[in-house]
Amino acid sequence: MPRRGRSRSAAVLLACLAVVAAGHPAAAHPATSQAGKVYYVGPYGDDSAAGTDATYPFRHIQKCADVMVPGDTCEIVSGRYEETVVPARSGTAELPITYRAAPGADVTVSGASSLTGFAPVTAADVARIATTDPYAADSQFSDAVAAGHIYSTDVDLGSDVSTVQVLTDRKMGVEAQWPYPGLDLLDPSLQYAGEGSASATIADADLTRPAGYWDGARALTGYWYVSATGTVKSSAVGSVTLDVAPPCVHKVVPKETRYALSGKIGELAHPGEWFYDPTAKRLYVYGEDDPDNHRMEAKRRTLGFDLTATSHTKVAGISLFATTVRTGPTSTGVTLDGIKGQYLSHYTDITQGATDCGSTVTRGVADTGLIIDGTYNKVVNSDLSLSAGNGIALRGQNNTASDNVIHDVDYLGTYAAGIAVQGNSQTVTHNTISRVGRSGINLQWNTVEGLAPGKDVIAYNDISGYARLSLDVAAIYTCCSASMMGSSLDHNVLHDPAPTTTSSTFGISGVYADNGQSDLRIHNNVGWGNREGTVMLNGLGTGSHDNLVANNTGGMTLFYVKEPNASTGTRIYNNVGTIRGLTDATNGGLVLSNNLPPESDPRFVDAANHDFRLTADSPARNAAIPLPGINDGSTDATPSLGAYQYGAPKWEAGARR
Repeated sequence: MPRRGRSRSAAVLLACLAVVAAGHPAAAHPATSQAGKVYYVGPYGDDSAAGTDATYPFRHIQKCADVMVPGDTCEIVSGRYEETVVPARSGTAELPITYRAAPGADVTVSGASSLTGFAPVTAADVARIATTDPYAADSQFSDAVAAGHIYSTDVDLGSDVSTVQVLTDRKMGVEAQWPYPGLDLLDPSLQYAGEGSASATIADADLTRPAGYWDGARALTGYWYVSATGTVKSSAVGSVTLDVAPPCVHKVVPKETRYALSGKIGELAHPGEWFYDPTAKRLYVYGEDDPDNHRMEAKRRTLGFDLTATSHTKVAGISLFATTVRTGPTSTGVTLDGIKGQYLSHYTDITQGATDCGSTVTRGVADTGLIIDGTYNKVVNSDLSLSAGNGIALRGQNNTASDNVIHDVDYLGTYAAGIAVQGNSQTVTHNTISRVGRSGINLQWNTVEGLAPGKDVIAYNDISGYARLSLDVAAIYTCCSASMMGSSLDHNVLHDPAPTTTSSTFGISGVYADNGQSDLRIHNNVGWGNREGTVMLNGLGTGSHDNLVANNTGGMTLFYVKEPNASTGTRIYNNVGTIRGLTDATNGGLVLSNNLPPESDPRFVDAANHDFRLTADSPARNAAIPLPGINDGSTDATPSLGAYQYGAPKWEAGARR
């Protein structure tokens, strides 16, 4: 063991020397700008240095944050920085403060720290564990111990197992659970409640563990639009009973409710799994070989940059690993540019003790991903992936998310999203979003104290692979009973939802205005593969008033109450595709005009390959009600139906990179 320790120390020294050679700037003289000083940071630096000479940089980014004043720049060379940067002061609109990667540098701010000192778990260890957990003695875990696959180390990861995140060679493992989900949490192996399930009881013939085995375990359940967590109160062969039925639906539904059980060391038996004992402060991992041969890490810091009290600051070209960035309600003029973020948030407790529906389904919406609060802040040109919650949370007012690529987020299937839009007057344009647990963009309406509200603009986004873990949803989902002040959802390409669940797929659409959303402009969107069409309007509850739904391609579903005038003022014009639910909708007060009849072939250029432009003989030409600003651009005298005007350049959606 000591010999290996010396070898690892030598390897670390060589790695540091390599970083110096690769990241050490050639110029000995500090660069300057008209606005202010340039400070340097490098893994070979010293915080007692002046920091203004690239040869003798600071060691930590925080040292830059302590000394910089408006107009200054912190230039960071290649390296890994395990810290939470909290600026001592803000920039100004004229003289912002900048944190940036040096040209060509690979800079990572990490929220994880290394784990070492792993040793093989022995039969004697299993016997000791069995004194408090007798089911460990004859389990998959004990078999894996006998096969030499289980290792452990002493480490304090806190008392809340639901926040523990363990990473091997920069890839996240999963807590030991049944069924083993695999390591792709957007495509997990799913287990469904069987016949006889009801209320808080999950019945399933595949539950073969002894009576009492699952007592005290944590349960993750998912049904319809609700994902939740709870605790197993009692268990028997063939069933487990939770402490409370899943919120919102208040029942376990046979063949529809999916579930997983964790918190028992007996399930630690598969690659990538771990189990943490918070009482003994001991971490167990499954490994094909000694974990000390790998980079083992655990999440330690939630924030890489805490910009809660910061304004007029730019962070550019920096990678975030197992950490994120937060701005605050008073932040303004903050720009995050070219961020590469992985594992932005992690948690496994959705319900957090709540029994009300709202607190459960909205877990992570406001406080995960890159958290952008305040006014006139931006996230641009960034690549964001792997988050239990959001890719980006847009709070506050007049903030922007543009030209970002976001994928593999919301792996717990709550109302978190690729981009969760809250507040109002927000701009979300030209983003590419894919593989999300629920919606690509979740659009909610909130007022901001002291500021006049305005419309949101959600445009030119390409969204796919949504609805993977939650149903009754859309690529762009908005709810409930809010007047949206003319918010525009336009020129989005919304396609190929990919639910993993085998239960009902009701509600999967491109844009879904749910439960009485009013005063929306939904136009020029294109969709395919959506069960309910490119647009779905649900006028239940307060009714859905004063919406304009125009020039969309891909069909729609209208879901309305039958009472006369329940949803007045909504106009549905110039759309291409089958419209379902017409009888109740028109009775409710909607007006439909100049939509292409479903029996008419629109004669697209190449529908099989999703080119929905119109051919010269299309009946959608010269057929639309003119709507200035919405269907301009046709070379014909009268505008076209659908999302593409005949003769106009084809508009493109998604990140422009």
